[in-house]
Amino acid sequence: MTLDAGSADIIQLAWARRLGLDDGAFAEARKLDADAAASGTGSPAAAARITRADESRKSVDFVRLFGASALVGPQWALDAAEGIPDEELAQHVTLLTITRQHGGHGQGAAALFFADDLPLLQPAEELTVSHGNPEAIELEGMCPPDDVNEVGLSDLDHRYTIMRDDNGRKIPVACGAYTEWEGILAHMGVLVDPDWRRRGLGSLAASIAAHEALAAGLTLQWRSDVSNKGALAIARSLGFATGGIHTTVRLG
Repeated sequence: MTLDAGSADIIQLAWARRLGLDDGAFAEARKLDADAAASGTGSPAAAARITRADESRKSVDFVRLFGASALVGPQWALDAAEGIPDEELAQHVTLLTITRQHGGHGQGAAALFFADDLPLLQPAEELTVSHGNPEAIELEGMCPPDDVNEVGLSDLDHRYTIMRDDNGRKIPVACGAYTEWEGILAHMGVLVDPDWRRRGLGSLAASIAAHEALAAGLTLQWRSDVSNKGALAIARSLGFATGGIHTTVRLG
């Protein structure tokens, strides 16, 4: 699916506020890039990049959204990144390299997907969906720590957990969840019991959470590590549109 014309602006506004930038920062960067391209002086390496120095920040974040980029972190990180093209800064190894002497570690590069509408998936059979926190915590205990950490269900306020019946006891098998970013975006995550993967439950749980968020007037955001093929496949199969990349490292 494609995004409505104004959705990119709304998404960039949410990210600008998330990063502590002026509301119109991404829009201005896009305009500068367009002007440079029209004049024949623009190139990927010379693209306008928004920067914000924050000496108290415990991370360095690079975001590329709909043709505009931003880098936020301590001034020494901004200085080290000067002259490095966006394509290189988007690679986790680049941020690790320029932050190594300051204890740079984690968190990786994540693809960003967005949607302002999605088809509603219908289950093949009647399902029980729980909104409770204990069920989501129980599901986390069934999944690999790396998956649990990437999804971060504990940080997502609205959880919709699909339950199965096991001799009269309800067992969680998949959870779709979201939390609000800046009152604009529904930042989503999905976790599925490894024994129940590849059965469409992840897509179904994501669809349930997505339509709850859409009903609340939010634009959907899906963030997935670039190496997580399962999560990337779910996003694409549901109809999310590619929007950019977020690369971040934590500082010592």
